[in-house]
Parts: sequence; C-alpha cells; structure tokens
Amino acid sequence: MSVRRRVFAAVAGAAGVAAAGVAVGVARQRRGIGRREDHPTPFGSLRSRPTTVVADDGVPLHVEVDEAESPVTVVFAHGYALNLDCWHFQRALLRGRVRTVFYDQRSHGRSGRSAPGHATIDQLGTDLLQILDDVVPDGPVVLVGHSMGGMAIVALAEQHPELFGDRVVGVGLVSTTAGGLDPSRVLLPMLPARIGGGLTHRTVWTLALGHRAVDGLRRVGRSVAMVATDLFAFGDEVPPAYVDFVDDMLSSTPFEVVAEFFPSFRGLDKFHAVEVLSRVPTTIICGTADRLTSIGHSRKLHERIAGSRLVEYERAGHMVLLERHDQVNAELEALLGSAGVRPS
Repeated sequence: MSVRRRVFAAVAGAAGVAAAGVAVGVARQRRGIGRREDHPTPFGSLRSRPTTVVADDGVPLHVEVDEAESPVTVVFAHGYALNLDCWHFQRALLRGRVRTVFYDQRSHGRSGRSAPGHATIDQLGTDLLQILDDVVPDGPVVLVGHSMGGMAIVALAEQHPELFGDRVVGVGLVSTTAGGLDPSRVLLPMLPARIGGGLTHRTVWTLALGHRAVDGLRRVGRSVAMVATDLFAFGDEVPPAYVDFVDDMLSSTPFEVVAEFFPSFRGLDKFHAVEVLSRVPTTIICGTADRLTSIGHSRKLHERIAGSRLVEYERAGHMVLLERHDQVNAELEALLGSAGVRPS
C-alpha cells in the first residue's frame, strides 16, 4: 500500500472511531462537563517580558522570567504537548515572592521547531542546562518538572550529576517517570479520538505523514477530543475551564511534533540516573488516577531517591498541578522551605 493510501486509511479509521464514540454518548459526556461548576480563572493571562535562549543546535526557546528579590530561582519545565501556561496556579502563587523561570520546550508553545532528530529527552536535558546557564547564571536553583519536564530534569541529572547539591538545591517531580512508560498511554489525549490503545511506532509515523489531516480531524471532532482530554488528564470532576484550557494546549501542538517526540518515550530508561537527586530535597507528586504516568512510576522514583517525599493524591489525574493546585502549591512551598528558601 502506498504512503498516501496508508495515511488516508489511518485518518479514515480515526474518523470512524470518532463517529462511533459520538454514537455511544460522547455528546452526553461533553454536556456533562459543561454542567460542572465553573472556575473564573484567566488561564494564560500571566505574562512577563519574553526573552529568547538559543539551544546548542540553534533552536530558539521562549522564556519568561518573573523577577523577585529572592536568594533562589525556581525553574519550571512543562510536559508533552503543553506549554508554560500549564503552571498557571504555581506562577500565581510565587509571583513577586520568588524569582521564577518558565519556558516552552522546543517545538512547543512559542519556542522554535526542532529538527526531528533532536526531539529527544536527552536534548531536553541539554536545553534545560542552556536555560540555567543563560537565565540563572548565579545562585541556587530549584527545578520543578511535570511529565516530560520531569524527564528533562532526570536527563540533566544523568548528563551533569555534579549540578545536584551545588547549583541545584531542590527538585519537584510531578506526574513523571524515568522509564518503563507505555507510549500509547501518553499519546491518547493528543489523538482525534480514542484510537491510541493499539498504536505502534509505525502507525504513529504513518499518521505523522498526514499530520495536517489529523490536526484537522481533531478540530472537527472537538467534542470527542474534549471528552478524551477530560478522561485522560483528570481524575475527579474539574471545572470545564480546566478541560478547555488543557485541550487548547493539546490542540495547539501539531501532531507532527507529537509524533517526533513519541519514540523518546518508548526508549526512556534512566532510573539508574535518579540516585543523584538524593543529594537535594526532592518531592514527588502524582495522582492515583493518573492514566498516563501511573502512580507506580512515582513510587519507583521514590524508592530510588533516598530521602525523597512522595505525595499521592487520591483520584487525581495527570494534570494534578491544576486539579489539586492548592495542595500542590503547599507542597511546593514546603519544598522551597526544605531547600532553605522562605518565600516573602
């Protein structure tokens, strides 16, 4: 079968599943989301003057720094198919109290596109070091990463263990892992409908060849996408604004980018590198209903990072930083305290 026909067949199959999803009640579930109590949160409204950090391969990374008089800088690394806005509640908590750095991972948000061969977890670790060198040249740093952002921190620890206990004085790992991930789980919310369970690397590659059609299909099947986002991003019921916010970030990430990073998850194997995080206060956070990086991954990290603190939130999902933001914020402040920082 020709490449064009394979792409057409894959996209047509996605459309068929989407239609079937509607038939079994997607519209009803979408209405149910809309009936939940809303939360008047201006997501995406927290901004500071952007700066650009150029990665070692020339990719421009979009960075925003919230300045404050503080002895430490907290650097936040977001997850797969999201952008820096996902840290909305944490940014609001620390704004004006602690110096904070937020950036869009390569090929995500407002950062430049990566060459496909550099869409890797190892490259994200190198990017994180570039962020530190350019934006936090002096003073101690606390690193906080969600999902793929946590993997970037682990990659940095593998590449430069000497930083931990020296420049890096604390680490927060949220809904993440260092290996053993089922890539199909990670891909599910980014697809037009629930077609990811049996996807192989070859199928993802085929869909990537028709990425514009996949992106278009996801927009057309917005109700299906919304239900999938609600199901796979959250555990408990959350306000519809939260679901819209996450779905907008996912939808804004081209499927071509999703496909380029996909192989990195399948090959991730860095649990051997996390022991160096034992040198600094480390907090590991996950929801027990996380369908993407399940709670077992956080427990395994906890076992391998001596002295780490494991926080499990019952019934919370992958986007626990939104879903349980008050509790996550409290843990973040406690982590800063353990690292010797008292926010003003």
